[in-house]
Amino acid sequence: MDFVNLPLLAASALVFISVLAGLFSVRIGFSFLLVFLGAGILAGEDGLGGYRFDDYRLSFWVGNLALAVILLDGGMRTNYARFRTGLRPASVLATVGVLICAAITALAGVLFVGLDWRTALLLGSIVGSTDAAAVFALLTRSGVVLNERVAATLEIESGMNDPMAVYLTLSFIALLAPGASSGSAWSAVALSFLQQFGWGGLIGVGGGFAMAALLRRVATRQVESGILALLIGASGLSVFAATGMAGGSSFLAVYLFGLIVANRAARVVGPTLAAMDGYAWLAQAGMFLLLGLLVTPSRMLDSVVPALAVVLTLIFVARPVAVWLCLRPFHYTARETWYISWVGLRGAVPIVLALFPLLAGTPHAGLLFNIAFMVVLTSLLTQGSTIALMARKLGVAMPDPADERQLRAVFLDFQFDPKTPVGSICEFYGLPMPADASMPLGDWMVAQLRRAPVAGDSVRMGPAALVVREVVGGKISSLGLGLKD
Repeated sequence: MDFVNLPLLAASALVFISVLAGLFSVRIGFSFLLVFLGAGILAGEDGLGGYRFDDYRLSFWVGNLALAVILLDGGMRTNYARFRTGLRPASVLATVGVLICAAITALAGVLFVGLDWRTALLLGSIVGSTDAAAVFALLTRSGVVLNERVAATLEIESGMNDPMAVYLTLSFIALLAPGASSGSAWSAVALSFLQQFGWGGLIGVGGGFAMAALLRRVATRQVESGILALLIGASGLSVFAATGMAGGSSFLAVYLFGLIVANRAARVVGPTLAAMDGYAWLAQAGMFLLLGLLVTPSRMLDSVVPALAVVLTLIFVARPVAVWLCLRPFHYTARETWYISWVGLRGAVPIVLALFPLLAGTPHAGLLFNIAFMVVLTSLLTQGSTIALMARKLGVAMPDPADERQLRAVFLDFQFDPKTPVGSICEFYGLPMPADASMPLGDWMVAQLRRAPVAGDSVRMGPAALVVREVVGGKISSLGLGLKD
């Protein structure tokens, strides 16, 4: 029985040590995911374990399975109100933003790595999207609560931008294939775009509505939450696989499936979230450990310097440019935009996408994989470990409800009914009088913001500041005012 017990002991011990180390690493700001990745490297060919692992097909299969579970869990934790708040800007980031990121990163690939343009664009496509596993995990466990607009944008973007990255990656692999004629290749690219997003949206939404109806019927019987979680997980994976077989985006489908199921059958789904969280963490642990095993650091030494140049371009140029251009029409504040720029976390998705060229035999596939790993490692070390710090520095973190000082600092001293005429407030406090003094205070603030309000939004009124305390049903229900020296 050693052929069963030894691998089981090794795998379970590795997970146990990784989780234990992760619990302590959180205290010093390191990501759990980084610990799993590091544990895989230590167990690998260049590490203490000395285990040689190069099964790219198994890694690809496990990576896709894990991402399906993670995206399903993320979709189930996104409510409709938050989805509506961040849908439009997140959709632009998930499509146009990925294109801009990929293009600027490709330029770095040409300049610093010496790649030809098509291979450089493949590199940009591989690392161009943020990662749902990293975003969902690190935002949840960062210790800060972001304002709704920022949190919704980051979560929905990470859940919806994988399809664009997958589409671009497959497209450039096809264009790099030997003997691919330019006309037929570009026709295939256009058809693939329609298939990816069309089938992904159709199957995900249709499956979500059908499963929600089934769960509401099941709710009439006494069923344990663990069984329901297993039922939801199995159905989500079925949607993921069916969409892939139809040529659609499995990532988009499973995220939309989870979103619709959780919101249309909320009473049934609620008790299953704890179990789904366990499934998601198991998926993340297994995926990052396995991806760490794939990496052989000694083979990466020659590409470290050009890879770091690509990484720095991505983090400090490509991501900020993409975010600023995409969010400009939506009137985000500068602080919100900078924070969203910084939290462009790269996790398992770039490594999984980097397996595509390896499996397809694309030229320079090994180099692309090494650069993708450097991108992930650097992103988790820098961006992943400073999520909470940057949220506080940029003022996008919401106050702790138990801390009266924080509440007063954010929501200010005086509370007002949003139906109060803005002119009466200005007259009483000696503030600049607006053109329409009869306008309700809440309506006046929305007009100034030029976007849907969320708690924590603020507007200057001469020497005073007006802040949104609470939003109910998309409308301001309470306002705070503070006078500045």
